[in-house]
Amino acid sequence: MLRGLHTTASAMIAQQRRQEMLTDNLANANTPGFKADQGSLRTFPNMLIQATGTDHSRRFGSNHVGELATGVYMQERTPDFTQGDIQETGNVTDLALLQGNVPVNEETGQAATLLYNVESDDGTIRYTRNGNFTVDGGGFLTTSQGNYVLDSEGERINTGNEQFTVNERGEILTGPDQQPLTQLNVAIVPDPAQLVKEGNGLLRYEGEEPPVTAVNNDDAEYQIQQGFIERSNVDAARTMTEMMATLRSFEANQRMLQSYDKSMERAVNDVGRIG
Repeated sequence: MLRGLHTTASAMIAQQRRQEMLTDNLANANTPGFKADQGSLRTFPNMLIQATGTDHSRRFGSNHVGELATGVYMQERTPDFTQGDIQETGNVTDLALLQGNVPVNEETGQAATLLYNVESDDGTIRYTRNGNFTVDGGGFLTTSQGNYVLDSEGERINTGNEQFTVNERGEILTGPDQQPLTQLNVAIVPDPAQLVKEGNGLLRYEGEEPPVTAVNNDDAEYQIQQGFIERSNVDAARTMTEMMATLRSFEANQRMLQSYDKSMERAVNDVGRIG
């Protein structure tokens, strides 16, 4: 009976964590460039049951009874890097990254993803798909949280003001004659599963194979659309449906746990009573 309690409790914890993930997805349904998380539920290793003190071995040729499941857990949260819808804003500092053909890992079948390079608060490189940029007081192109956007040389981009143009290749043009200023960097991240969300749309890469630039790289195709942003790829209707199913599963396991609790209470108070 205690084993049943542990199994049911693990299912409730797994559904609670899944509900937290879905809630986070739904809360960011309108966040530009947000990538929805997906949860993977796994079972704990099964236990092999053996019969002892019976004639099971003589009758069936073995004392093995079978396997016993020991519960489930949510193994990990992995972002889904599929392209979100493109929305026109008319703001010159909004830059949508349209991903085309990218390299695919032959062993895993996992496609790479394209991301902007930005500078974090501690000076290290981070990545984002949120193209809702702005120009700060110093004339630098930054994210909405103030992180500097980097060019293909790894330098901060100083446009001076919002009077600039970005073509489809990511070249930034300024002045009346539209002279080239610099090239917006786009990184090819070979293993998106190794990207870790840090908040504010920033991602940290922990993979072994380092990202390379997509600029002038024949292995990746992309376009930059000025005056547009990439919307979140969260499907609100589907997420709501999954949240209700998760809640129903949690409630079913909760009732099962209460049933086990009442059975144990009766075993202690009634069955175990002497005299």
